[in-house]
Amino acid sequence: MSLFFSLTTPVGIAIGIGIASSYKENSPTALIVEGILNSASAGILVYMALVDLLAADFMSPRMQCNEE
Repeated sequence: MSLFFSLTTPVGIAIGIGIASSYKENSPTALIVEGILNSASAGILVYMALVDLLAADFMSPRMQCNEE
């Protein structure tokens, strides 16, 4: 695992430097890519909140009983 991290980190840095040097923040392509990445991260956040965190609370026996 540490070998994988030590090999991929410099590659990621080089990719980031290459993108930063040719990045135009107001170009249509950059705005589309930014919108897609923002919507994907928002979807992951909503999924984690609703499915992983909230569903575990409703699976407890205390929440499943229908006492009034």
